Amino acid sequence: MDNTPYDDVFRTLLTDCTELMIPVVNEIFHTKYTGKETICLLQNEHFIKMPDGSEQERITDSSFEIISEETAPIAQGQKKRYHIECQSTEDGSMIVRMFEYDTQLALENREFTSNILTVQFPDSAIVSLRHTKNTPEEMTVKVLTPGGRVSYTVPVLKVKRYTIHELFEKKLFFLIPFHIFVYEKSFKELEENSEKLAKLEEEYTAIVNRLEEDRKNGDLNEYEKVTILEMSDTVIKHLA
Repeated sequence: MDNTPYDDVFRTLLTDCTELMIPVVNEIFHTKYTGKETICLLQNEHFIKMPDGSEQERITDSSFEIISEETAPIAQGQKKRYHIECQSTEDGSMIVRMFEYDTQLALENREFTSNILTVQFPDSAIVSLRHTKNTPEEMTVKVLTPGGRVSYTVPVLKVKRYTIHELFEKKLFFLIPFHIFVYEKSFKELEENSEKLAKLEEEYTAIVNRLEEDRKNGDLNEYEKVTILEMSDTVIKHLA
């Protein structure tokens, strides 16, 4: 699968504004990270062996560990591995690729003691930029093994469901560059209706002002604010 400009934006945000992923993880997996945890980015290039013996490179959008703060009352210093993919178009094969990636991530972090191989799969999710009425809330992987059945779910976060107000309220700053997808189907109408176009411009002016407010109150730093604006501009240029 070829990378899209939106995958590149996703990876840039993760690399340059890593801490902003924590509220996204909380939103998807209903975790209660406080933001004081440490995020460690993991390798995103993997080689998958094909049936003919050849290897194909796969690049994940995000593979990372969240290490709980040492003062956490329940899991001091606990590590949790996550894998999140950004999906801009639905082609029916996403769950297959998720399983390929998850398997590779599990193998790369395997433990082998005596005669027991232990592989731990990451918590995985999909961030959908263009969901439709047929897009599920979650997808499921079932593995039938000689020792029994194993299954796990892959939740789907649908970006277009969120208003810009909700993104700010939930501190989902990471998703702001993708907010323009809400208006994708209205582009032609916006071009022909100067009043509606002016309202969209007003909304984006308000977004810039709100980002500056959050920078002043400490929810964002200057670099994060600038990166969000730059990545928003990148997405808008490619989409419109």
